[in-house]
Amino acid sequence: MFKNIRLTLILVLLSSTFIACENNQTPQITQDVEVGFINAKEQKINIEVELQGRVKAKNIAQIRPQINGIIEEQLFVEGTFVKKDAVLYKIDNSTYKAKYNQANALLQSANAVLNSANSKLNRAKELVKFDGLSKQEYDDINADYLKAKASVEEKKAELENARIDLNRCEIKAPISGYIGISNVTKGALVNANQSEELAVIRDTNFVYVDLNQSYQELSNLKSLIDLNDKSNEILLKFENDSIYEKSGKLLSSELNIDENSGTVTIRTEFENINNSLISGMFIKAVIKSNKQIDGFLIPQQAILRDQKGNPIATIIDENKTQTKIVTIEKALNNKWLISSGISKDDLIIIEGLNKINPRSNIIKKDLNSKYED
Repeated sequence: MFKNIRLTLILVLLSSTFIACENNQTPQITQDVEVGFINAKEQKINIEVELQGRVKAKNIAQIRPQINGIIEEQLFVEGTFVKKDAVLYKIDNSTYKAKYNQANALLQSANAVLNSANSKLNRAKELVKFDGLSKQEYDDINADYLKAKASVEEKKAELENARIDLNRCEIKAPISGYIGISNVTKGALVNANQSEELAVIRDTNFVYVDLNQSYQELSNLKSLIDLNDKSNEILLKFENDSIYEKSGKLLSSELNIDENSGTVTIRTEFENINNSLISGMFIKAVIKSNKQIDGFLIPQQAILRDQKGNPIATIIDENKTQTKIVTIEKALNNKWLISSGISKDDLIIIEGLNKINPRSNIIKKDLNSKYED
C-alpha cells in the first residue's frame, strides 16, 4: 500500500515538472534569409517556336518502264546528278523496231491505195458531168476513196504508237536531280508500269521541311503564331545547333489529321544550298512570328510546382512570401513566357527559394541587373 502511494507521488511530481518546462519553453527564434528577386516587367514579345521536322525533296520521280523488255544498258552513275531527258536505261528494241518498220510499210501501202482511189474519184467526177457514169457507180467510187483515206489515218496512228514504243526503249529522266541506287541490272526483264521502280530521282534545288504536330499542340501554336501569315521567318538548326544559311517560308498546314499518328503537318520550303539538306534527314525548325503578345519573361528556376502540379511563382509581399499560380505559354531560351498570374512590378524570388521557412525573416536582394536580357 505504501509502495502505491509512493509511486503516485512520483508521477505527480514528474507531471508538474513537464508542465513547468512547457510553460517556460523558449519562444521560436526567427532567422534572417537573404533571397534574390526581380521585378516582373510586362512586355511585348515576338514569339519563336522550335519544332522538329523532316526534309523531303520537292520533286521526286520514280522511274518505271512503260514497255516490256530486257534491260540492255544502264547509262548513269548511281548517286550522281542527272539532267532532264538524259537516257538512264536502254531496253532491247529489236521487237519494237520491227513493229515500227511493219507499221511504216502498212502506211505506205495504205497511201498507195489512197492515191489510186483518189485518181478514180477524179475521173469519175469528170464522167458524171456528161452522164458517162451512173450516180450509183460514182457513189461507190467515192466510198472507196473515203475508206482508203480512213485507212491511211488508221495506219498513221499505228505508226505513231509503234514510234512511241520504240522511243520508250530509251528510259529518260523526267526531271533533273540526284538519282539513287538502281534496283535492276543489265539483262533484267522489266514490265510496263511495274510496281517496283527502277530508280528514284530527287530534285533537291528546293526542299520541303514537314513539321508534324499533334492537333492539341497545333491549337496551342495557333494562339501564338498566325500560320496563315506567309511572311513569318523560318530558320533551320542542325544537330550541333548551327543555323542553316538560308531562311525558308511557310507554305501551308494540313487540314486533315493523320489517322495513324494523330498529327497535322505544317509544310515549309527552303532553298537547298550545296545540297546540304538531304531528303529524309531530321532537323529543327524555328518559326519567328510577326505576332506580338503581352507577357512576362521569368527565369525558369523561379517557377516551381505545387502539390497539384500547378506552376507557381513566389512573391515577396512586405517581407513575407506568398505563392501565385501562373499560366506558362512556352519556354523561350532559359525563361518561361508567363501570360497571367502575376502583376506588373511583383517582386518574384529568383534565388534562395529553398532557404525559406515559416521562421524566415526575408532580406531582399535586387537581382534585376543580373537577369536583364
